[in-house]
Amino acid sequence: MTKFAAVLWDLDGTIVDTEPMWMDAEHRLAAAHGATWTDEDGKQLVGNALPGAAAYIKQRLELSWTVEEIIDHLVDEIVEALRAEVPWRPGATDLIKALRAESVPQALVTMSYARIADVLVETLGFDAVVTGDSVTRGKPHPDPYLKAAELLGVDPAECLAIEDSPTGAASANAAGCTVLVVPHVVDVPPAERRVFRPSLDGITADLLHGLRAEVG
Repeated sequence: MTKFAAVLWDLDGTIVDTEPMWMDAEHRLAAAHGATWTDEDGKQLVGNALPGAAAYIKQRLELSWTVEEIIDHLVDEIVEALRAEVPWRPGATDLIKALRAESVPQALVTMSYARIADVLVETLGFDAVVTGDSVTRGKPHPDPYLKAAELLGVDPAECLAIEDSPTGAASANAAGCTVLVVPHVVDVPPAERRVFRPSLDGITADLLHGLRAEVG
């Protein structure tokens, strides 16, 4: 069986169930400014780079805050929530450990900023980390996944990305990666070089590498 050269992980909604945290923080921000924010507003931002999401929030809530101030506020909220409790997604940490035991290179590719990733990276032990504040163009552009592959010294076409959002899956596919989609908060459409599973629970390293046969 030909194995993937590396596995590239999304964070929010894939390893950690932070999407409800982001949505709660957005609702609180709106309420504090006497504005209305809906779950549909929140879903539109899933997987997006923070500058774009913050620009949407600024316009939607008619805030006087700058985009940078909105980002700082939301990041503070998520860091505080994660320090209180980390809501791991089913099967994610087990699979990370299993891949590490087989010496499969792994990278974290997240549009969250380094302050959020830092809360988790030491526990997870990735070989490389790409955050939203380390790239000029975030997801859905290919740049984050291309940078992760470069840091690991591998061909992105030989990598498997694990994602939960259309934006993230588009980014990984654009970089040339095969994508394992585990939908969570939002639906992800089928596309070439995408395979779908309802959960990572019970997926072993061998089963993960076996996905190559499904995409040719």
